[in-house]
Amino acid sequence: MQSQMHGGTRWKRFAVVMVPGVAATAAIGVGLAQGALAASFAVSGQEFKVTAEYLDGRGFAQYGGVDMGYANVKEGDQVVPRPVAISTFKNARITNMCQSVVTPDVPVFGKITLKLKAGEDPKNPVVAENLYLDVTDLKADAEFDNIDIGMAAKDTGEGKFAKGPVVKDHNINQNGFAQQATRAQLRNVEQRAWATTAASFKLSGLSMKLLKGDGPGVECY
Repeated sequence: MQSQMHGGTRWKRFAVVMVPGVAATAAIGVGLAQGALAASFAVSGQEFKVTAEYLDGRGFAQYGGVDMGYANVKEGDQVVPRPVAISTFKNARITNMCQSVVTPDVPVFGKITLKLKAGEDPKNPVVAENLYLDVTDLKADAEFDNIDIGMAAKDTGEGKFAKGPVVKDHNINQNGFAQQATRAQLRNVEQRAWATTAASFKLSGLSMKLLKGDGPGVECY
Protein backbone atom coordinates (compact mmCIF):
# COMPACT_ATOMS: atom_id res chain seq x y z
CA MET A 1 0.00 0.00 0.00
CA GLN A 2 2.78 2.41 0.85
CA SER A 3 4.54 4.16 -2.02
CA GLN A 4 8.24 3.51 -2.48
CA MET A 5 8.87 7.16 -3.40
CA HIS A 6 11.00 8.83 -0.73
CA GLY A 7 12.79 12.13 -0.30
CA GLY A 8 11.69 15.48 -1.74
CA THR A 9 9.28 15.76 -4.65
CA ARG A 10 8.58 19.16 -6.25
CA TRP A 11 5.69 20.57 -8.24
CA LYS A 12 5.77 24.13 -9.64
CA ARG A 13 2.63 26.27 -9.47
CA PHE A 14 0.11 23.43 -9.10
CA ALA A 15 -3.59 24.31 -8.93
CA VAL A 16 -5.09 22.52 -5.89
CA VAL A 17 -2.13 20.87 -4.20
CA MET A 18 -1.15 17.49 -5.65
CA VAL A 19 -4.60 16.59 -6.97
CA PRO A 20 -4.47 15.35 -10.58
CA GLY A 21 -7.55 16.67 -12.39
CA VAL A 22 -9.18 13.36 -13.30
CA ALA A 23 -8.62 11.77 -9.90
CA ALA A 24 -9.86 14.84 -8.04
CA THR A 25 -12.98 15.05 -10.19
CA ALA A 26 -13.73 11.38 -9.56
CA ALA A 27 -13.28 11.71 -5.79
CA ILE A 28 -15.47 14.80 -5.64
CA GLY A 29 -18.10 13.20 -7.89
CA VAL A 30 -18.44 10.26 -5.53
CA GLY A 31 -18.65 12.64 -2.59
CA LEU A 32 -21.52 14.52 -4.24
CA ALA A 33 -23.36 11.30 -4.98
CA GLN A 34 -23.08 10.22 -1.34
CA GLY A 35 -23.95 13.65 0.05
CA ALA A 36 -20.57 13.79 1.79
CA LEU A 37 -20.14 16.73 4.16
CA ALA A 38 -16.61 18.05 4.55
CA ALA A 39 -17.10 21.01 6.88
CA SER A 40 -18.69 20.37 10.27
CA PHE A 41 -20.96 23.37 9.73
CA ALA A 42 -22.93 24.98 6.90
CA VAL A 43 -20.51 27.29 5.10
CA SER A 44 -21.42 30.85 4.21
CA GLY A 45 -22.22 32.00 0.70
CA GLN A 46 -18.87 33.78 0.53
CA GLU A 47 -15.67 32.11 -0.63
CA PHE A 48 -12.50 33.68 0.82
CA LYS A 49 -8.93 34.16 -0.37
CA VAL A 50 -5.72 33.27 1.46
CA THR A 51 -2.09 33.98 0.63
CA ALA A 52 1.07 32.91 2.43
CA GLU A 53 4.74 33.46 1.78
CA TYR A 54 5.59 30.04 3.20
CA LEU A 55 3.71 27.12 4.75
CA ASP A 56 5.64 24.30 6.42
CA GLY A 57 3.21 21.46 7.14
CA ARG A 58 3.96 18.17 8.88
CA GLY A 59 1.68 15.16 8.56
CA PHE A 60 -0.07 16.12 5.30
CA ALA A 61 -3.04 14.40 3.63
CA GLN A 62 -5.58 15.36 0.96
CA TYR A 63 -8.81 13.89 -0.41
CA GLY A 64 -12.05 15.02 -2.06
CA GLY A 65 -15.14 16.17 -0.22
CA VAL A 66 -18.16 18.46 -0.34
CA ASP A 67 -19.09 21.48 1.79
CA MET A 68 -22.79 22.22 2.16
CA GLY A 69 -23.37 25.96 2.24
CA TYR A 70 -25.91 28.72 1.77
CA ALA A 71 -26.61 29.59 -1.85
CA ASN A 72 -27.19 33.29 -1.22
CA VAL A 73 -24.84 35.72 0.52
CA LYS A 74 -27.54 38.03 1.86
CA GLU A 75 -30.66 35.97 2.56
CA GLY A 76 -32.47 32.64 2.25
CA ASP A 77 -32.04 29.17 3.69
CA GLN A 78 -31.32 27.22 0.50
CA VAL A 79 -28.26 25.01 1.00
CA VAL A 80 -26.18 23.78 -1.96
CA PRO A 81 -23.19 21.40 -2.29
CA ARG A 82 -19.76 22.88 -2.98
CA PRO A 83 -17.04 20.41 -4.07
CA VAL A 84 -13.69 20.88 -2.32
CA ALA A 85 -10.25 19.35 -1.98
CA ILE A 86 -9.64 18.84 1.74
CA SER A 87 -6.00 19.55 2.61
CA THR A 88 -5.02 18.52 6.13
CA PHE A 89 -1.95 18.94 8.36
CA LYS A 90 -1.12 17.59 11.81
CA ASN A 91 0.70 20.86 12.38
CA ALA A 92 1.62 23.82 10.23
CA ARG A 93 3.72 26.97 10.51
CA ILE A 94 2.69 29.79 8.18
CA THR A 95 4.74 32.90 7.41
CA ASN A 96 3.17 36.16 6.23
CA MET A 97 -0.43 34.96 6.00
CA CYS A 98 -3.24 37.08 4.57
CA GLN A 99 -6.97 36.27 4.50
CA SER A 100 -9.63 38.38 2.78
CA VAL A 101 -13.36 38.12 2.11
CA VAL A 102 -15.59 40.53 0.20
CA THR A 103 -19.09 41.48 1.32
CA PRO A 104 -21.04 42.86 -1.65
CA ASP A 105 -23.79 45.48 -1.70
CA VAL A 106 -23.20 47.05 1.71
CA PRO A 107 -25.64 50.00 1.94
CA VAL A 108 -23.97 53.34 1.09
CA PHE A 109 -20.49 51.78 0.77
CA GLY A 110 -20.95 49.07 -1.89
CA LYS A 111 -18.32 46.31 -1.67
CA ILE A 112 -16.38 46.02 1.60
CA THR A 113 -13.35 43.76 2.05
CA LEU A 114 -12.41 42.31 5.44
CA LYS A 115 -8.65 41.75 5.38
CA LEU A 116 -6.66 39.92 8.05
CA LYS A 117 -2.87 39.58 8.28
CA ALA A 118 -0.68 37.63 10.70
CA GLY A 119 2.73 35.99 11.03
CA GLU A 120 4.60 38.65 9.08
CA ASP A 121 7.69 38.10 11.25
CA PRO A 122 9.36 34.83 10.11
CA LYS A 123 10.50 34.27 13.71
CA ASN A 124 6.86 34.32 14.90
CA PRO A 125 4.76 32.56 12.24
CA VAL A 126 1.12 31.53 12.46
CA VAL A 127 0.95 28.11 14.14
CA ALA A 128 -1.91 25.63 13.65
CA GLU A 129 -2.59 22.14 14.98
CA ASN A 130 -4.84 19.60 13.19
CA LEU A 131 -5.52 22.05 10.37
CA TYR A 132 -8.18 21.32 7.69
CA LEU A 133 -8.53 23.50 4.57
CA ASP A 134 -11.56 23.06 2.28
CA VAL A 135 -10.03 24.41 -0.94
CA THR A 136 -11.41 25.09 -4.42
CA ASP A 137 -8.27 26.54 -6.01
CA LEU A 138 -4.64 26.74 -4.95
CA LYS A 139 -1.43 27.84 -6.64
CA ALA A 140 1.98 27.43 -5.04
CA ASP A 141 5.52 26.21 -5.44
CA ALA A 142 5.30 22.89 -3.62
CA GLU A 143 7.73 20.30 -2.25
CA PHE A 144 6.73 17.03 -0.55
CA ASP A 145 8.69 14.47 1.48
CA ASN A 146 7.84 10.74 1.51
CA ILE A 147 4.76 11.05 -0.64
CA ASP A 148 2.07 8.40 -1.24
CA ILE A 149 -0.35 9.07 -4.13
CA GLY A 150 -3.48 7.03 -4.82
CA MET A 151 -4.18 5.54 -1.41
CA ALA A 152 -7.64 5.30 0.18
CA ALA A 153 -8.78 8.39 2.07
CA LYS A 154 -9.55 6.49 5.28
CA ASP A 155 -5.97 5.20 5.49
CA THR A 156 -4.42 8.70 5.62
CA GLY A 157 -5.58 9.21 9.21
CA GLU A 158 -5.66 5.70 10.70
CA GLY A 159 -3.60 2.54 10.39
CA LYS A 160 -0.01 1.48 9.91
CA PHE A 161 0.76 3.74 6.95
CA ALA A 162 -1.17 6.88 8.01
CA LYS A 163 0.72 10.17 7.86
CA GLY A 164 -2.05 12.76 8.16
CA PRO A 165 -4.49 13.73 10.92
CA VAL A 166 -7.71 11.82 11.53
CA VAL A 167 -10.14 12.14 8.62
CA LYS A 168 -12.36 15.09 9.57
CA ASP A 169 -15.69 13.71 8.42
CA HIS A 170 -16.40 10.01 8.01
CA ASN A 171 -19.18 10.77 5.51
CA ILE A 172 -16.57 11.32 2.79
CA ASN A 173 -15.86 8.45 0.40
CA GLN A 174 -13.66 6.37 2.70
CA ASN A 175 -12.13 4.31 -0.13
CA GLY A 176 -11.78 7.28 -2.49
CA PHE A 177 -8.59 8.73 -3.94
CA ALA A 178 -6.21 10.39 -1.50
CA GLN A 179 -2.58 11.30 -1.07
CA GLN A 180 -0.29 12.03 1.85
CA ALA A 181 3.25 13.06 2.78
CA THR A 182 5.31 13.36 5.95
CA ARG A 183 6.02 17.00 5.07
CA ALA A 184 4.62 19.57 2.62
CA GLN A 185 6.35 22.88 1.97
CA LEU A 186 4.39 25.49 0.02
CA ARG A 187 5.78 28.82 -1.11
CA ASN A 188 4.04 31.81 -2.74
CA VAL A 189 0.59 30.43 -1.89
CA GLU A 190 -2.62 31.80 -3.46
CA GLN A 191 -5.75 29.96 -2.37
CA ARG A 192 -9.55 30.12 -2.50
CA ALA A 193 -11.51 28.21 0.13
CA TRP A 194 -14.93 27.75 1.67
CA ALA A 195 -13.84 26.74 5.16
CA THR A 196 -10.90 26.33 7.54
CA THR A 197 -10.96 24.45 10.84
CA ALA A 198 -8.21 23.71 13.35
CA ALA A 199 -7.79 22.29 16.84
CA SER A 200 -5.71 25.39 17.64
CA PHE A 201 -4.76 28.44 15.60
CA LYS A 202 -2.22 30.94 16.94
CA LEU A 203 -2.10 34.23 15.01
CA SER A 204 0.98 36.24 15.98
CA GLY A 205 0.99 39.93 15.06
CA LEU A 206 -2.68 39.85 14.06
CA SER A 207 -4.10 42.87 12.24
CA MET A 208 -7.60 43.28 10.76
CA LYS A 209 -8.93 46.02 8.50
CA LEU A 210 -12.11 46.92 6.65
CA LEU A 211 -11.41 48.31 3.19
CA LYS A 212 -13.70 49.78 0.57
CA GLY A 213 -13.84 47.93 -2.75
CA ASP A 214 -12.30 44.65 -3.86
CA GLY A 215 -9.72 43.21 -6.24
CA PRO A 216 -5.90 43.42 -6.34
CA GLY A 217 -4.49 45.93 -3.86
CA VAL A 218 -7.55 45.56 -1.62
CA GLU A 219 -7.93 41.78 -1.27
CA CYS A 220 -4.96 39.49 -0.57
CA TYR A 221 -4.58 39.03 -4.34
